[in-house]
Amino acid sequence: MEKPAKSVKSVKLPIKEHFRLKETIVTILAYEEAHIEAAKEAIRFHRAKLENYILKDPFFKLTLEPHTCPEDAPEIVRRMVRAGNKMGIGPMSAVAGTVSALAVEAMVDAGAVYALVDNGGDIALINDRPVVVGIYAGQSPIKNLGFVLEPRNTIAGICTSAGTVGPSISFGMADAAVVFSEDVSLADSAATALGNAVDVGRDAVEKAFEVVKEVPGIKGAVVVQGEYIGMWGEVPELTRAEVRYECITKA
Repeated sequence: MEKPAKSVKSVKLPIKEHFRLKETIVTILAYEEAHIEAAKEAIRFHRAKLENYILKDPFFKLTLEPHTCPEDAPEIVRRMVRAGNKMGIGPMSAVAGTVSALAVEAMVDAGAVYALVDNGGDIALINDRPVVVGIYAGQSPIKNLGFVLEPRNTIAGICTSAGTVGPSISFGMADAAVVFSEDVSLADSAATALGNAVDVGRDAVEKAFEVVKEVPGIKGAVVVQGEYIGMWGEVPELTRAEVRYECITKA
């Protein structure tokens, strides 16, 4: 007698799309094309709001110090100001993470249970399966490591800044300064502040965490500087991961 064929449960794979709107360059992942379109539309909408606001307040884009905005300012502006002020730096420190968060929120509103937007290393996501996010730390000998992000039904942020990698302004020497928070705007500003605080050497890496330790809403942080890696707070499990330069969302 023939044995009945075993059924194989299909695994739904995410769709990945790269999207560019002026300086905003993102990688979007979701199960449905409609969810990717929701992210792109949100990016167009909120970026236009930000650009129009900057026309009225050009100092917003330039300042490296805490800033203010009217209560009726666009949502993207208010989030950026709140995050930057919390870290004692300018609002543009939060722009990439805030765009990512607003895009993922739009995807969730469209029904997504798996949604990820990577805006140049500033990531917002909600995931119904484990996700590995790699650490790219330039010329550091610490390579091919990633964080295992367990499934969750709320949006989380994992944002990265660096003084030796990428075009963003940084006053430190971090090869990678990573911050975890459920407030993605805050994670972005905090990663900038953390990166600014990193000097060379093991003691400098440990000292840098002082800028994030007392900030409510920050869950954990990681710094890579040369041959050193330091961690503080609640950090996801580390795993080996192939981190390829060509897969990084960048200009």
